[in-house]
Amino acid sequence: MRRPVVAAGHRGRRGPRGAGVSAPPGTDWRPALAPATVRRHDPVRDADLLLLPERVGVLTGSAGTVLGLCDGTRSVADIVAELAERFPDAPVATDVPVFLERLRKEGWLR
Repeated sequence: MRRPVVAAGHRGRRGPRGAGVSAPPGTDWRPALAPATVRRHDPVRDADLLLLPERVGVLTGSAGTVLGLCDGTRSVADIVAELAERFPDAPVATDVPVFLERLRKEGWLR
């Protein structure tokens, strides 16, 4: 499993801020895309995208896979458990909660 990354563009700028975000205190949060956020696949680029008002995030690595599990019914612990089963050698227990919290702080997840 490749590390999840979102590279966002806004009027020529790249990347969301907040790289040093720590994991949330609990894993009972059930992440879902924020109301104005849409996940789409771009067949021309063969890339998953996160569409936001006036912004587009290109999902690289396993970010699309992780966000595909953020449906509001699974907790962070459930998402980590499912990804750990799919990718047994990947550091999902440490990487995924930090990634999800970073997206929540950006306002892309609720």
